[in-house]
Amino acid sequence: MSDPTGTRPFAPFEWMLSLRYLRARRKEGFISVIAGFSFLGIMLGVATLIIVMAVMNGFRKELLDKILGLNGHLLVQPLEKPLTDFEEVAARISKVEGIRIAVPIVEGQALASSPFNAAGVLVRGIRGSDLASLTSIGKNIKQGTLEGFDQGQGVVIGRRLADQLTLRSGDSVTLVAPRGAVTPMGTTPRIKVYKIAAVFEIGMSEYDAAFVFMPLVEAQAYFNRNNDVTAIEVYTSAPDRIVQFRQLVTEAAQRPIFMIDWRQRNATFFNALQVERNVMFLILTLIVLVAAFNIASSLIMLVKDKGRDIGILRTMGASQGAIMRVFLITGASIGVIGALTGFAVGLLVCLNIESIRQFMSWLTNTELFSPELYFLSRLPAELDAGETTAVVVMALALSLLATLYPSWRAARLDPVEALRYE
Repeated sequence: MSDPTGTRPFAPFEWMLSLRYLRARRKEGFISVIAGFSFLGIMLGVATLIIVMAVMNGFRKELLDKILGLNGHLLVQPLEKPLTDFEEVAARISKVEGIRIAVPIVEGQALASSPFNAAGVLVRGIRGSDLASLTSIGKNIKQGTLEGFDQGQGVVIGRRLADQLTLRSGDSVTLVAPRGAVTPMGTTPRIKVYKIAAVFEIGMSEYDAAFVFMPLVEAQAYFNRNNDVTAIEVYTSAPDRIVQFRQLVTEAAQRPIFMIDWRQRNATFFNALQVERNVMFLILTLIVLVAAFNIASSLIMLVKDKGRDIGILRTMGASQGAIMRVFLITGASIGVIGALTGFAVGLLVCLNIESIRQFMSWLTNTELFSPELYFLSRLPAELDAGETTAVVVMALALSLLATLYPSWRAARLDPVEALRYE
């Protein structure tokens, strides 16, 4: 609908005036400085929000992939009697639709030592075919090979453990288990030397430094298992549908079992990540909010400074709506350009985040994102389209809302009063 003056809303002259008000003049230098800071605030707020959310999404996804790549989505443990029928139970569970693999395991703690160092480890007995089926291990062998794993007495260890013990594939490692043979003098530790068949690196420091894989039969003998296993690790095709799989696995087992799923095993860790993510979002949103207030304050000062111009425009026939739109465009332009620039900066940083981390580490000569502290060997970033869109839309909405009051105030300015004191 057109104004009574005959001009349509958002006419070219409104855009022209808005763009003129955005340009700095000597006497309006302070206003332009505030507008510049508003632009920087919106840009940095949007970029920071996008980067932080992407890094936290990537961190969660990478950790989830690493954890679920090595540990099963369901851990099936025996009730009433030992799992001596593990082969039959695993075979039945493997036939359930949606189950990728059911892996019988024997687990125990030990001390791994070499002539140079020693470290506590988690020894996991597993069949060679099952170990090769775990993509987190099978596709990340850095030294040696998994061929003939079941036939020999070789073990597979992580890269960080190998570095800590100063060992390589083909060397020997000594494993000491606290519960060995029972003698009249008590239980003696079991000490045995194993050849390192292969070295893996999955990129999660905690796993690369703590896991030792051993042939299942050898692990049964080493940990005094009477032809049974500790548990069966079940890997599914859809971890998010774990509730459905629990019922199907219970029916397929055909024996009393106790189950723990991946959410229960890692509940504290992932809940802490979620809380941290939400808090960071709220804190960083304040940056955008402060920038929106800066836009409002700069526009209020601009309206006060342009009182005479507004009075002249009104006497020339410009409507209240036209005056309001002029200042609306002026303020919104800062928000729109700032939000879109922040989006571009955030996207650029997310796509090159690991290179930036390496450069900053080199520049400051410090270890940023230490693998020992954050578990991962590289800085991940996973952009979520919906989340990124929400951040940009929120910034645009706040910027637009910030312009409403100053624009309304400009439109309500009485031309007679504006010109009287000039």
